[in-house]
Amino acid sequence: MKKIAVIGSNGQLGNCIRKIATDFENSYEFIFTDSQTLNITDEDQINDFFYDNKPDYCINASAYTAVDLAEKEIDKAFAVNADGVGYLAQACVDHKTILIHISTDYVFDGDTNLSYSEDDFTNPTGIYGESKRKGEELALEINPKTIILRTSWLYSEFNKNFVKTMLNLFSQKDELGIVADQFGQPTNANDLAEAIMDIIQTPNKTFGIFHFSNYPETTWFEFAKKIAEFSNSSVKLNPLTTEQYPTPAKRPARSTMSLDKIEEIYKVEAKHWENSLEESVKILTQQ
Repeated sequence: MKKIAVIGSNGQLGNCIRKIATDFENSYEFIFTDSQTLNITDEDQINDFFYDNKPDYCINASAYTAVDLAEKEIDKAFAVNADGVGYLAQACVDHKTILIHISTDYVFDGDTNLSYSEDDFTNPTGIYGESKRKGEELALEINPKTIILRTSWLYSEFNKNFVKTMLNLFSQKDELGIVADQFGQPTNANDLAEAIMDIIQTPNKTFGIFHFSNYPETTWFEFAKKIAEFSNSSVKLNPLTTEQYPTPAKRPARSTMSLDKIEEIYKVEAKHWENSLEESVKILTQQ
C-alpha cells in the first residue's frame, strides 16, 4: 500500500485531506503531521521522519501564511516557506518520494490584465510572496519529482479564512467596507484536496508547476456579496479601493491564474467558485 505523508495537517488543506482520507483507505496509508509532531524547519527531524516512514508521496500543506506579519517576521517566513521546503525536497530525493508542494498566486505582482500561466515571470511584492517563490525554486532545483500547485484565496470550514471572517462580521455589523479593486480566484480547500488526490491517482506523472483554483475571477467585494447572499445576511456592503484599506503587505491587483495546464495534463476540472462557496457556506451556517 502506498504511503502519503501530509505535512501541515492542521491547516485548512490538511484538514480537508484528512476529511476525505477514509475514501482512499483501501489504496493509501496516510501519515498526518503538524508543527507539533514535525517541525519542517528542523532538517534532522525531517530526515528522521522520512527514514521511519518512507512515504511514496509527500504533500506539503504547511506554510507561514501571515501575509502582513511576514513583513516583520522575515526570517520566520523564509524558514518555513523556503528552507523547510528545501529540507523536504532533499528528503524526498533521498527516499524516492514524489513531492506535492502548495504555493500561491502571491508569487505574481498582479500588474496585468491577463491570466497568469505557469511560465509567466514571477515578481512578488512582499515577503510572503518572496518566501513562497524561494520555496518553489528550492523544491524544483533539489527534487526533479516535484509537483507545485499554486492556488489562491483559500477557504474552507476549517481554521481562519475570509469566508469565516465575513460570516462572523455579518453577525456583528450592519455595514462593512470590502476591497473591490483586487481580482483573484477564490478556492475551496476541499476542491484542492480532491485535485491533489486526482493527481496522485494519475499513473504517469508530469512534474513541474501547475495552477489550481476555482473559477472565474472575482473581487473581494463580489466574493463577500455572495457570502452574504448564501448566508441570508442583510448586512450592507460598501466597495473600497486598495488605497482606502492600506495593509503592511501589498496585495496583487489581479492575480488570476490560467487553469489550462492542469486540466489538459491531469484532467482536473475546476468548479465555479460560486457553487463551491455555496456548499461551504451551508456547512458553516449549519455548525
